[in-house]
Amino acid sequence: MSHFRSATPAFLAAAARRPSASARHFRLAPLALAASACAIGSLAHAQTPAGPTGGAPASPTTQLAPVVVTATRTEVAPFDVPASIDLISGELIRDARPQVNISETLGSVPGLLARDRQNYAQDVQISVRGFGARSTFGIRGVRVYVDGVPATLPDGQGQLSHIDLGSADRIEVLRGPFSSLYGNSSGGVIQVFTEEGEGAPTVSTSVAAGSDSTYRVGLKASGSNGPFGYVVSASEFSTDGYRDHSKSERRLVNAKLTLKPTDDGKFTLVANHFALPKAQDPLGLTRAQFEADPRGVDPSALSFDTRKTVEQTQLGATYEHRIDANHSLRALVYAGTRATEQFQAIPTGPQASPLHPGGVIDLDRNYSGTDLRWTGRWRLGGAPLSVVAGIAYDLLREHRRGYQNFVGTETGVLGALRRDENNRVSNFDQYLQGSFEFAPRWTLNAGLRHSKVRFSSRDHYVAGTNPDDSGGVNYSATLPVLGLMFKATDNVHLYATAGRGFETPTLNELAYRANGQTGLNLDLDPARSNNLEVGVKTRAAAWGQFGLALFQTRTKDEIVTLSNVGGRSTFQNAGSTRRRGIEAAWSQDFANDLRAQVAYTWLDARYRDAFATCTGSPCNTPNLTIPSGNRIPGVARQSLYAALGWAPVQGWRAGIEARALGGVFVNDANSDAARRYVTANVNVGYVAKLGPWDLAAFGRVDNVFDKRYIGSVIVNEGNARYFEPAPGRIWTAGLTGSLRF
Repeated sequence: MSHFRSATPAFLAAAARRPSASARHFRLAPLALAASACAIGSLAHAQTPAGPTGGAPASPTTQLAPVVVTATRTEVAPFDVPASIDLISGELIRDARPQVNISETLGSVPGLLARDRQNYAQDVQISVRGFGARSTFGIRGVRVYVDGVPATLPDGQGQLSHIDLGSADRIEVLRGPFSSLYGNSSGGVIQVFTEEGEGAPTVSTSVAAGSDSTYRVGLKASGSNGPFGYVVSASEFSTDGYRDHSKSERRLVNAKLTLKPTDDGKFTLVANHFALPKAQDPLGLTRAQFEADPRGVDPSALSFDTRKTVEQTQLGATYEHRIDANHSLRALVYAGTRATEQFQAIPTGPQASPLHPGGVIDLDRNYSGTDLRWTGRWRLGGAPLSVVAGIAYDLLREHRRGYQNFVGTETGVLGALRRDENNRVSNFDQYLQGSFEFAPRWTLNAGLRHSKVRFSSRDHYVAGTNPDDSGGVNYSATLPVLGLMFKATDNVHLYATAGRGFETPTLNELAYRANGQTGLNLDLDPARSNNLEVGVKTRAAAWGQFGLALFQTRTKDEIVTLSNVGGRSTFQNAGSTRRRGIEAAWSQDFANDLRAQVAYTWLDARYRDAFATCTGSPCNTPNLTIPSGNRIPGVARQSLYAALGWAPVQGWRAGIEARALGGVFVNDANSDAARRYVTANVNVGYVAKLGPWDLAAFGRVDNVFDKRYIGSVIVNEGNARYFEPAPGRIWTAGLTGSLRF
């Protein structure tokens, strides 16, 4: 698939002879190490050369390392496996970017749509090949991991707010059938890996400021002493927001410690603390409101002071042990807590009902889990064979309370208790996968995962007409995946993959019933899908790296919105859907430190069965028919990304990028849509080395032509407040300094 991060030995040798190749502006990779790859199973370690960028200057003598990923959870050249994956290096993540949102760098990944909502109460909006597009907040239908620790909980709901871009080593994005090997809600997989401490002690500080009183300050210390390595990073971010009532501040601390007590063992400890003291929620706008004032806010957001507060702390520990040359073990354990309080804009009339759960959501969550894995390698009939077997267990305990968002005539304040329950979700998964090079030009990759997800709820708010709503439900699935690769030549590989996936409803999707009754909506079934993909990957010094993939996903019992009013959604199972599309990507390094990159996606996502939905809430009987053939909302039919960068090792550098996105329907009825748009961004920077100091400065302008457009949409919003405007022309400037002792 796109921009393959693999290379023939001749390519590697040629790249290593050019010192400037280690410092490209678009640091996905030098010529032979272009930044996309293919891998299956775990998206684990891919070695990336260090290099100076706007966020992380380095010496021009940096040497390139061979690039591998642990495909099927074993190290293998990414060009040699039948799946789609993009790798984004830490240098690119920080190069001439404010390092605030993961969407800053994910735009170059074909098949993935990352929308900065300009709303830190709701997180970035992510979808992969159409999965996750319906999510009104957080990440849905796409699994997220940070240093191996799931950022997606057992129910399938995830979030990205605790990711520290200032210390990230790389981001890996997996798409296609092999995503199913991660279990529930694996429409795609995003993994973020923190740098490992190496070399002499180094202290780095960075500062960035920009439009709308936005600033970010970061501090990082890293290094190693014998078998011990460390990276500790902290940052603070604040903004007044592009829109009214969208102020936010965020604090983040991240640490990664490594210890190698023996040549055969490695211990890794990761710790993370994230705090969002207050993020105002400007809600969406109607079309009329957007046309009148894209910076505006709906009056209900001001009346109820819609806002969100979050605090999260987590720890994770991994031990890897090599038994012998052919066998190894890996064990992961983690635990964390997350507290969330959110004030919503729900009128006082509905909240006054004795059955209504209120307009304030108060969640206390404790989560933990473990993953145990064994890897073995043999030769079968003289051909290489690798096998991975493992088990994973994850647990979420949630205390959910609901309060009225008013006291007397005063709104936007914590009122009377209206909901109190303890929820529990767990999954127990077993997986087996392997790779067999059964002929000189043929490789077979296969996997099987069995997943069982259990939901249970204990209701503690039983009063008057409000009954005991305790209950539970179990879901399970067996997910096979099969991939075949044919190496037509050393530089042209063809592949085909097929697999099954499933997606359970999340606790938030189970939380409310459309008919206004209390308790969880335990009638929801999981969505189940069949996935196919065929592709070709090529590489050559003359024309660079090129990847093309064609895919199709058919899903039955698709989970869709039934009603969505006042920030509260209910869900139902529709019939079948179909997603089919094309992903293409190309990149090339030219002389004089120039690099070009293009990524294109065409995606057709439609309902294949008619179903009925609601136009309001409460809704005892669905009253609107959605015909077969309607487009799935929140999904763009076409997207295009193009970039050109000039990045000498030291001195001046510059870059330009363009993004185009097709129109996006906002509801199942396809009655309105966010219009297509094209935007352009430019940046300029300067990198210098002054004795022990590495310095990098940058300035950038986004949306250069001040285009007015919709940045993201709230799918099926019952008040027709679908639209979240993107900023007009904005600027950002930053400076990074690193001192090596």
